[in-house]
Amino acid sequence: MSTHTQSIASQSVGTWNVDPSHAQVEFAAKHLMFSTVKGRFAVRAGTIVYDETNPARSSVEVEIDTASVSTGDDKRDGHLKSADFFDAENHPVATFRSTRVDPIGANGAQIQGDLTIRGRTVPVVLSATLVGRGTSPWGTTVIGFSAATTIKRSDWGLTWNVGLETGGVLVGDTIALQIEAEAIKAS
Repeated sequence: MSTHTQSIASQSVGTWNVDPSHAQVEFAAKHLMFSTVKGRFAVRAGTIVYDETNPARSSVEVEIDTASVSTGDDKRDGHLKSADFFDAENHPVATFRSTRVDPIGANGAQIQGDLTIRGRTVPVVLSATLVGRGTSPWGTTVIGFSAATTIKRSDWGLTWNVGLETGGVLVGDTIALQIEAEAIKAS
């Protein structure tokens, strides 16, 4: 490969730092089998290596603060932080690390990776979209991504529940995740 070609190729690969103040992981779970409870986690840190000319060579790593769980109800949030669910005292961070990126169209991708919660790692697939790219009012180059997936909380051993008199359970096993993140290009 010529020096000129290497220079062009290296310019197309960028490292981006996720901006925790503009990133969150939102979730939705069934309650009493018929209503939906929504909540969110804060993102502690994250790095995206984005190869614009060959997106399949891109990667993502994100750390999620389990103690930041917020559903709008302090009692429920306390229970979610407890050993019945996230055990935030002993497992303060959940992580996602991509293992493969499969581009779809101009701005989409299926991102395969490992999601670790409470020390247990399970493969998941995120449907991701590059939403936009621009320059902030402070002169930084920023990109925005959106991603979604559905998981089963029992895959991570999160099985606490209460049976209902009418059948079914208090907390559904299927959890919808929606991730929104802005990332700033590293210097």
